[in-house]
Amino acid sequence: MRYQDIAYRLPRPFRRHVLIVEAEIEDAVAALARSLPSGVRVLDAGAGENRYKHHFAQQRYCGVDLAVGDANWDYSRLDALADLAALPFREGTFDAVLNIVTLEHLAEPARALAEIGRVLARGAPLLVAAPQDWETHQAPHDYFRYTRYGLRWLLEQAGFEVVEMRAHGGYFRLLARRLLNGLQFFTGGIRWLGFIPAAILAVPPALILPFLDGLDRDRNFTLGHVCLARKR
Repeated sequence: MRYQDIAYRLPRPFRRHVLIVEAEIEDAVAALARSLPSGVRVLDAGAGENRYKHHFAQQRYCGVDLAVGDANWDYSRLDALADLAALPFREGTFDAVLNIVTLEHLAEPARALAEIGRVLARGAPLLVAAPQDWETHQAPHDYFRYTRYGLRWLLEQAGFEVVEMRAHGGYFRLLARRLLNGLQFFTGGIRWLGFIPAAILAVPPALILPFLDGLDRDRNFTLGHVCLARKR
């Protein structure tokens, strides 16, 4: 059982409190969608199951993925199967691009960002979310983690100007998430016997710790970053 499966079982008021990454990414995608005119073309590069498609009901959404990340996902609703380092579109085709928690799964991230820049119109926005401190997932297609400096460098090398870079919380949110991550080791078979004691120990501090997150002003400890950039 994954951390998210456990966290989604919490009462609704607590979900956003502990699922900071998911909540902030959803907010950023929704804000991007609101900023775009109707009818423009939006590329979701690494769309998976088209989780964010509903935000772009007024735009022309195109979901693209190589469909190798998660064997349990349904990739049948993608608009195209493609390697992000070799997109099947002409230059300047899209007016906005999403690349959400996908960059860590690309063996050649610099090449993929350059290709995304090629199919993006000049001055158009790119929204990227990438992890910094995250467990291995979608193995074996899990290659990298990104500091804000590394993410900025990759984007600038690919011809983008970073408009905003935001960390997904600091040390105390990271610690809270790791406590809840630990509950996955008490699921399955006889291990379920330890789940309730483990939850009693982990859940209360995991709910309290995020309130201390303001103490970490540098955000050197963080789960990841969401970044808005524009093609130069």
